[in-house]
Amino acid sequence: MQRITIIFIFIFLASTFSFAGGPWPQKKGNGYFKLSQWWIVFDQHYTDVGKIDPNVTSGIYNTSLYAEYGFTNRLTGVIYFPFLSRNTMNNVISATTGETLIPGEALNSIGDTDLSLKYALNKPGSKVPLAATLTLGLPLGKDEGGTQNNLQTGDGEFNQLLQFDAGTAIAIGNKVKGFVSSQLGFNNRNKGFSDEIRFGLEGGLGLISNKLWLIARLTGVESLKNGDTAADVTSTSIFANNTEYLSYGIEVAYYVTKRVGFSAGYASAFRGEIIAAKPSYSVGVFYDLSK
Repeated sequence: MQRITIIFIFIFLASTFSFAGGPWPQKKGNGYFKLSQWWIVFDQHYTDVGKIDPNVTSGIYNTSLYAEYGFTNRLTGVIYFPFLSRNTMNNVISATTGETLIPGEALNSIGDTDLSLKYALNKPGSKVPLAATLTLGLPLGKDEGGTQNNLQTGDGEFNQLLQFDAGTAIAIGNKVKGFVSSQLGFNNRNKGFSDEIRFGLEGGLGLISNKLWLIARLTGVESLKNGDTAADVTSTSIFANNTEYLSYGIEVAYYVTKRVGFSAGYASAFRGEIIAAKPSYSVGVFYDLSK
């Protein structure tokens, strides 16, 4: 059976499904910590020309820790660490005989990890805060697994993302507060992977005295296609090259106490190339020291 190379919406959604973020660094000594479960199960994908084709039902499940901590009022450290990443592939069944042609498999390990430093480019409290973030993508996951070597929890390459964020606080009347922010970044990749332009918009509203937050996101990736083509990359895992997408996502976060809360998220894609054609989901619990 022909192997199909697929990528899921993992890169930014993993980090953008953290309620904190944007151009607002944490104050010195403050932090935001989140334990979450993210998953996607898909049986179809966008091809390299944007068409939808079927594939063997596969899944990825990431249990992760996301944390922000303010070293100073302008410099914040950020980590995204999927300490348990599970990649699964179902049995391949013959449509005529019902026989199992290829048994299903699973791979469990830690996943690729992101370490970031975010720096406020203007003074904290500015009406339109600006920030720059350098993210190092550490290849801690396994880039090859299973009998066919098509299961992975990482892509095996060390990438560097430089991103700029801008935003502002908003208010609707006297009771509803919110924010809007935008991001633009360049992702430098190696080992034959193409470099990428990344961009996004985000907006949120705080309701019930800011206990309930409703957040919407638009995230895009455009490949420069300056690396090897997908056919030239030996890996046939879920991590592909020259992927592109325009994705939308929503998240609901509720503070049960002043600092502790729960969140749930959903994301999918308007369009894509070499990307799963199914939505992803997330749930989490967070602790917000800034409150």
